[in-house]
Amino acid sequence: AALLPRPARGLTDRLYCGRRVCYEVLGVSRQASKAEIARAYRQLARQYHPDRYRGEPAGGEESGAQAAHEKFLLIAAAYETLKDEETRKDYDYMLDHPEEYYRHYYHYYSRRLAPKVDVTIVILVTVCAISVFQFFSWWSSYNEAINYLASVPKYRIQATEIARQQGLLNKTKEKGKNRRSKEEIREEEEEIIKDIIKNKIDIKGGYQKPKIYDILLFQILLAPFYWCKYIVWYCWWIYCFTIKGQEYGVEEKLYIIRRYMKMSQSQFDSLEDHQKETFLERQLWIRENYEVYKREQEEELKKKMAMDPRWKRYRRWMKNEGPGRLTFIDD
Repeated sequence: AALLPRPARGLTDRLYCGRRVCYEVLGVSRQASKAEIARAYRQLARQYHPDRYRGEPAGGEESGAQAAHEKFLLIAAAYETLKDEETRKDYDYMLDHPEEYYRHYYHYYSRRLAPKVDVTIVILVTVCAISVFQFFSWWSSYNEAINYLASVPKYRIQATEIARQQGLLNKTKEKGKNRRSKEEIREEEEEIIKDIIKNKIDIKGGYQKPKIYDILLFQILLAPFYWCKYIVWYCWWIYCFTIKGQEYGVEEKLYIIRRYMKMSQSQFDSLEDHQKETFLERQLWIRENYEVYKREQEEELKKKMAMDPRWKRYRRWMKNEGPGRLTFIDD
């Protein structure tokens, strides 16, 4: 009697095995092991499989096949419920606590609707997709920058002169059997000029040449290394400049200025060299000097905006017809 399944009140048709107890469907006890449950399922599946069922109840052959099909589905539902440890725990809890109706519904449908794919694989595929998109997007931006520089007369003339000095343009104008059309020669010359611009000009900022270790996937993989590197650098900074009181070098001064300006490394690198020299001449790594420089830049920006005709039109529009004003103008 102790091995028999406990009577369960509150079983519903839409959960697990419906009004039937899954243990009774498979003919096993609640203490049955996974091997016993699997053995019972295989025996019943062979017996009630619609293709193998040979029983003929009173209703005829067609009703017998239908009954076998329904029995087979019930056996499969019982096995799916009991073969998984977590689902079996939820089912046993429902048998012991049939009054917690809504809790059973939540656990049943949360497990059925949960994604079957491992979350780690989903995250890995997502990161790889973002990384691929990121890399090709950077390449597109870099090519746009090269095409733009190739159209600027200043850089184009310099690149053309370098190509002539190296004898690259003369090779494109061949005679005889290898003679090509003007269009092909023009395309090859354009590629030569772009290659020289790529090699001679260091593009910085958002249009710089993409590097494989800058994409998201490599950043995540190298994150522990970067953290360790930062901790070592920070300890070195505290030891040298806080404890020993050493004077800042050029790199350290520029680092402090960049932190004051709240700029990323790529943004700061895109600044012209004479701007960085101005920062050093004005000693902007000192907080008081930087505050004075910041106020000067804000005043200069206000003057430029005050003299800008587009800004004047905008302020006039905000004053007369800005948002929030009730007007009767159709447009």
